[in-house]
Amino acid sequence: MREFSATQLHDYLQSAQPPPLLLDVREPWEFDKARIEGSTLVPMRAVPERLDNFDPQRETVVICHHGIRSRMIGRYLENQGFSNIINLSGGVAAWASDVDRQMPTY
Repeated sequence: MREFSATQLHDYLQSAQPPPLLLDVREPWEFDKARIEGSTLVPMRAVPERLDNFDPQRETVVICHHGIRSRMIGRYLENQGFSNIINLSGGVAAWASDVDRQMPTY
């Protein structure tokens, strides 16, 4: 699993082809408050039951509030055979601080 800072991910997303899946594993109330454009919400607890909806070969960026839950899910996905995982280190909190200062924080 690779770890990207918010600024690294922002820069990477400008040219990534095809674009990676942005998998947000926070709770719906968190996603409603703040999200990275283009991200898909699948709460952490629902990832195992929705695993068949994801392509194990597709580059997947896992996102949460501070990067801890996303790292756990990234490891879980790797253990399930996913080979191209990126964890957003610092999560949406870092994104709001370093990339999009208009993003609400909580």
